[in-house]
Amino acid sequence: MGNSDFYTYMVECADGTLYTGWTTNPQNRLDCHNQGKGAKYTRARRPVTLRALWRFDSKSEAMRFEVELKRLPRQQKLLLAASQAGLAEFGRM
Repeated sequence: MGNSDFYTYMVECADGTLYTGWTTNPQNRLDCHNQGKGAKYTRARRPVTLRALWRFDSKSEAMRFEVELKRLPRQQKLLLAASQAGLAEFGRM
């Protein structure tokens, strides 16, 4: 694959729910979600807005963090998203 950047991201759907996933191209993935080509969950809940983004050096780290995030209660997810600086690094998509 050759890409050394892997990301775990959290988006907020139009209905207020949160969706978490991982990708190697955050902007492309966000566009896919908003075009209805992303995850089945987000297709009926568009548009989605990026809430948080974390960068990892390996796919396994990004996927592991995704699983950890999905296990958290909503309030903890929101607190974690509010406390991270990943969006500033990525240009506040």
